[in-house]
Amino acid sequence: MPTPDKQLSAEQSRQVAETIREEIARRRISRQTLAEQAKLSLSTLEKVLGGRRPFTLATTVRLEQALGVSLRKLPDVIPMVASANVEVAPDSLGSYSRRSVARIEGTYITVRPSFGEKGAIYAYRTEIAWDDAASLLAFREGERQDSDYTQFGEVAVPNESGFVYLVTNRHGQHRVITVSRPRNSGEMYGIITTLLAGRGSVLTPIAAPIALLPIKNVPNPSLGRVLSDDPNHKLYREHLRRTVDEPFAILLQD
Repeated sequence: MPTPDKQLSAEQSRQVAETIREEIARRRISRQTLAEQAKLSLSTLEKVLGGRRPFTLATTVRLEQALGVSLRKLPDVIPMVASANVEVAPDSLGSYSRRSVARIEGTYITVRPSFGEKGAIYAYRTEIAWDDAASLLAFREGERQDSDYTQFGEVAVPNESGFVYLVTNRHGQHRVITVSRPRNSGEMYGIITTLLAGRGSVLTPIAAPIALLPIKNVPNPSLGRVLSDDPNHKLYREHLRRTVDEPFAILLQD
């Protein structure tokens, strides 16, 4: 006969249920989503969370693997399979752990074509760092010549697409930078989609190639509008061309 699955005690089950409810709220995911990720029925999950059935060892392990955290606080129950201190971003941003995105953290020189002068390149700093309070990667721009348009927001890193998204959402108005994961030398390439400010209050959607270069790779960075006579113009232009030539992004035209 098969060995019956070991059940956690009533106190252990209560602690596990409390931790799961906290994780669901923190990540802003539904119970249905968690049940699917743990390969459990929603009915089973509802019963153990509601205290109508004790947690079994197998159910607990499945939930730990789905959440990436240890649910069992008592060391004499069973060995932990994951650290209880794993930092994980919300499901809406890709449910990534801090350790998995450590290579993305840092200061970058961000370059894109100038929207106001043909042939010129616009450059500014972008800082990407872990936000402990929100448990996610956040970005903030700095040293922009047009400081009124400085952006900051959240970073999404979903496993499905393999890309990194720097998302600004201000009262429903979005600006999105979609770039590749860092190359071996740390650069990230992609496109920016935003709004171009015209005369008066006129705004026009615009897209352009963009590159995020680790600041250590640009010893003496030029910021603001970089013209053809600037010593960094050639370097910046080569990175922007690489975005389309390799290609990391495709810009279609009629």
